[in-house]
Amino acid sequence: MTQTRLDPQLYRANVGLAMFSKAGHVFIGRRINGRGPFQWQMPQGGVDPGEDPLTGALRELEEEIGVPAKLVDVLEETADWLYYDFPPDLKKRMPGPYLGQRQKWFAFRFKGSDSDVRLDRHTPEFDAWRWARLEETPDLIVPFKRPVYQEVATRFQQWAEPVLPGRVPQG
Repeated sequence: MTQTRLDPQLYRANVGLAMFSKAGHVFIGRRINGRGPFQWQMPQGGVDPGEDPLTGALRELEEEIGVPAKLVDVLEETADWLYYDFPPDLKKRMPGPYLGQRQKWFAFRFKGSDSDVRLDRHTPEFDAWRWARLEETPDLIVPFKRPVYQEVATRFQQWAEPVLPGRVPQG
C-alpha cells in the first residue's frame, strides 16, 4: 500500500498503534459519540511538529488508552507511510488543507494487565475497549480506513501469535 505518487504535504502525519496482548490479540476501542456500525478502531493520533513518529506513538498510547511506554515493547514500525483519504462529507466538516492522513504504524507488545488500560487519563476518545483478533479489525473500522487496516493486518500478522512462556518477543 505504498503510495509514493501522493504529495505527503497534503496528508496529515499520523501514527497508528497495534497493541498486542500476550495472547496475540490486539487492542481496539469504541469511538466515543460514534455513529453507525463501524466505531471500533486501534488507537491513532497526530504527530506533533518536531516529534518523531515513535515518540508520537508512545505519547498517543498514553493519552488515548492510559498505557505508559514502560508497559510495552516496540515490536515493529512500518517502513513506509500508509495513506487514506477523508470522505467528502467528512472533509467538508474538517478545517485545514489535508486530503487525508498518512500513517506510520507501530506494533507493541503489552506487558501490563487489563487494569492498566485507562480510557480516562486524558480527554476520552473511547467509551469501551476489548481485545480482538487482528484479522477481524478491518471489518470493524469505518470503510474509508479499511484498506489501511487490511494492510496492517497483513504486515503485523506475525505479532498476532500468542507469546509462549519463556519466549521473548523480538522486533
